[in-house]
Amino acid sequence: MNSVWDAVVGQPTAVDRLRLLAERPTHAYLFVGPDGAGKEIAARAFAARLITGSDDATSRVADLVMRGGFVDVTEIVREGAALDADEAQSIVHQSILTPTESDIRVVIVHEVHLMRDTAAARLLKTFEEPNDRLVFILLTEQLLPTLETIASRCVTVGIPALSTSVIADQLIREGINPDVATRSARSAGGSIDRARILITDSALALRQAAFSEVPYQLDGSGAAVTKVVEAVSALIERAAEPLLSKQEAELDSLEDRVKLVGERGSGRRVLAEAHKRQLRKFKTDELREGLSLIATEYHKVITSLQDGVDPNIYARAIHDVHDAISALPLNVNETLLLHALFAKCPSLHMIAGRRNLIEA
Repeated sequence: MNSVWDAVVGQPTAVDRLRLLAERPTHAYLFVGPDGAGKEIAARAFAARLITGSDDATSRVADLVMRGGFVDVTEIVREGAALDADEAQSIVHQSILTPTESDIRVVIVHEVHLMRDTAAARLLKTFEEPNDRLVFILLTEQLLPTLETIASRCVTVGIPALSTSVIADQLIREGINPDVATRSARSAGGSIDRARILITDSALALRQAAFSEVPYQLDGSGAAVTKVVEAVSALIERAAEPLLSKQEAELDSLEDRVKLVGERGSGRRVLAEAHKRQLRKFKTDELREGLSLIATEYHKVITSLQDGVDPNIYARAIHDVHDAISALPLNVNETLLLHALFAKCPSLHMIAGRRNLIEA
């Protein structure tokens, strides 16, 4: 029998805990772990187990839940920089609805670490009068002070980061060449989903080299900054091409099913929204990876201990790059963010020239 837990990669401890929790469910759970560690798929697997009472992934209901298309499982996703009043109202609305096909409803709320205080207060009020036919699954990257009261009313489940070796091993089990699997895993930022896209990306190595070259293209001028920002944006757009191809294939498959069984319940809207979120997340992850490579180049200068080089200048650049990385989940204007960052970043052009002379 295929199990809903099979899709949860590299999280045996969390899966064992969720299996036990499903035997005696309560009204709210808080899944805590970094992006890409598997919180979302674990939440769907847990929802499928609660809804069907079975681990069997082959049933119609379990399949729909795992694909995000079952009527009694609702997923709340932020539209702006944070979960705000509109999303809070949606949560409240879902909490009063009765199940349509099942004995219970499950509401999965994504990115609660980005929930505004007003939305958190609204959600807390809903928790204080729990509906015995409703289960909340909240997903957060970290336990912030603003979530302490909500967390106290939830069962907390840790979903730790996936290691490079776990991701690589999984890709190899899926039939991927070991060298490709390892290279993709190293660039995946702990996300198995991102790693699966990167394995089809023949330009990965060239793109990484291009990101690493960015500090050497800066010269203190606005024209250089503009040119570098345009180059980075183009790199990210090209990086998304494998994902867009995958999404196009999924849409074609959906249209084939619509022709066979009709439009009703096809999940076209759900799939379109999922694709939009996937694309946005992938581009953000790609930019995060690229900025990390830029920071690495500055770090190389600090550790090279060259005469006449002030390490504090480059340490500050690393700090600025990591500040930019931290701002990415906040739905910022990435073009403006990059302009502001690269305008502050020192050039490594002269450093590279000096190093080449020394090596010569």
